[in-house]
Amino acid sequence: MKILLAAEATNGTARTLTITLFLLFVAVTLGITLWASRQTKSAADFYAGGRSFSGFQNGMAIGGDYMSAASFLGIAGIIALYGYDGFLYSIGFLVAWLVALLLVAELLRNSGKYTMADVLAFRMRQRPVRTAAAVSTITVSIFYLLAQMVGAGALVALLLGIRPGTTFLGMDADAAKIATIILVGALMIIYVTVGGMKGTTYVQIVKAFLLMSGALIMTLLVLAHYKFNLSALLGDAAAASGKGNAFLEPGLRYGVESGDALKTFYSKVDLLSLGIALVLGTAGLPHILIRFYTVPTAKAARKSVLWAIGIIGVFYLFTLALGFGAAALVGKDAITAQDKAGNTAAPQLAQALGVDFLGGDIGGATLLAIIAAVAFATILAVVAGLTLASSSSLAHDFYANVVKRGQASERQEVSVARISAFVIGAISIVLSIFAQNLNVAFLVALAFAVAASGNLPAILYSLFWKRFNTSGAVWAIYGGLLSAVLLVFFSPVVSGAPTAMFPNSDWQWFPLSNPGIISIPFGFLCGWIGTVISKESDDEKYAELEVRALTGAGAH
Repeated sequence: MKILLAAEATNGTARTLTITLFLLFVAVTLGITLWASRQTKSAADFYAGGRSFSGFQNGMAIGGDYMSAASFLGIAGIIALYGYDGFLYSIGFLVAWLVALLLVAELLRNSGKYTMADVLAFRMRQRPVRTAAAVSTITVSIFYLLAQMVGAGALVALLLGIRPGTTFLGMDADAAKIATIILVGALMIIYVTVGGMKGTTYVQIVKAFLLMSGALIMTLLVLAHYKFNLSALLGDAAAASGKGNAFLEPGLRYGVESGDALKTFYSKVDLLSLGIALVLGTAGLPHILIRFYTVPTAKAARKSVLWAIGIIGVFYLFTLALGFGAAALVGKDAITAQDKAGNTAAPQLAQALGVDFLGGDIGGATLLAIIAAVAFATILAVVAGLTLASSSSLAHDFYANVVKRGQASERQEVSVARISAFVIGAISIVLSIFAQNLNVAFLVALAFAVAASGNLPAILYSLFWKRFNTSGAVWAIYGGLLSAVLLVFFSPVVSGAPTAMFPNSDWQWFPLSNPGIISIPFGFLCGWIGTVISKESDDEKYAELEVRALTGAGAH
């Protein structure tokens, strides 16, 4: 069954239902945020939710934080367009949790207080390390925020039936997407400035429940359509793709074989680079790392990661059905006509399933509206977590410990964090407007690469290398961060390609779309060089950190 394009199938009733559901979710989450604001009385409440969440609650919140627009919209879209190669994102995002669990979760929770920099600066000079950590946190968060905002813009265009040549409330497609990005940015600022970590965590828990429920319903409907015959689903998806069996095999997007040996080599290296970034990136993501501080004990931190792995693992199995279902039931042409990067494949699939199972166009519009509201919930929850991580780092690390040299009051810190949320939100809104042509899963992979290049080397060296010092930490963070950002800037992601941020310009010379294979080892190398050229060393402080990390003695 082929679905009509969203612009033809979406009527006034569907629009009204969509907007009503979205406003209902916003009203509920704003209520949660206002309630949480009355519980937020100290810096510990604002930054870490008073360390009052259980392992299960935090696991749900981590799932809500991690299962972003990239997971729901981007991965489904990239599987729908490229088949097997798209599922690599699901595998990479999931396997990354093993790295986070085994290397950083418990140790970080025991060693820090509010931010990643608390661990890095524990046995080093505060000001240079905290400044570097704040810069890195903000950069990674903004990369990640771009993905969520772009997903929101693509989603609203589908919901309101806006395509090139059509208008809504006097706005064309581009203007409507920009308006949505601004709206999402405004809401995320409200969540963070009013509710802090408590409000953000409860919003993420609600969102995780909604997303898992929506994905489960769609997966069951896709399987029911094919009488639970996976072979029939994959066969129809391959046939509809126009690529035949190649759709079910590696090589459509990554590792592409071509007549040009150099292009083939670059494509294969790009695949390896993407895999490295996905697997190592989670352990360096600031908005995930700060979640470990919201639980009272190291045992709860371990439990929260185990719950998160279970929740996230099941969800990524659902993305198989969502992606291949969209390829089979919606079709590549309909998906790319609505959004070139495939970011609307999952909502379009919801519309197709609603038409199929719920009685025609009204049923399709109803299921589309429900799933779209869930996707909006996803976006709002994740951007709130990202904004909280970056504004907390700016306030706690840079303002309180660098500018005020540890003399700032808790009230001053929280005020600066709230102001920072406005600034970071504004920057993200502006940059997102230029990134609308990029697939959101792809954008998140870039954020992973940047996090793994700058943050991960500094964290691992700090926890496990006695000789590591201030110079090494600063070199690792800035070296990895700058190399990743510069390589992305000079790659086909930004210019020189039809889907680039600036498609009409061309200054790219770096051939890979993901810089991880170069920038991650470079970050580790910079950390080693920075360490060995400095004579600074504090064995006693390292011994204290090691005891805290392993036993939790003295942990907050």
